Amino acid sequence: MTEANFDKVVNNGKVTFVDFWAVWCGPCKTMEPVVERLASKFAGSVNFGKLNVDEHSAIATRYEVQSIPTFMVFRNGTPVDAIVGTMPEAALEQRIRKAAGG
Repeated sequence: MTEANFDKVVNNGKVTFVDFWAVWCGPCKTMEPVVERLASKFAGSVNFGKLNVDEHSAIATRYEVQSIPTFMVFRNGTPVDAIVGTMPEAALEQRIRKAAGG
């Protein structure tokens, strides 16, 4: 995701999970395979995207992302949940399901 397409992606009518990350972030790398598995599991029902906070700091600032990884779930362009830091895959999946309404 980029500053140019962020609003379009989160306003696409589907629930969207955004991973705010950076190349130098160790915990972000730890969570990457977890997020990839969840993206496969929710394929078709939840959109997944990644936003590099160093390259697109205006978006990170807009949503007050101060620590990474931060995961936000958007519904109709509005954040409905935010998770800061690492967490077990099952717990993250539960948060996505809740935010997606099921």
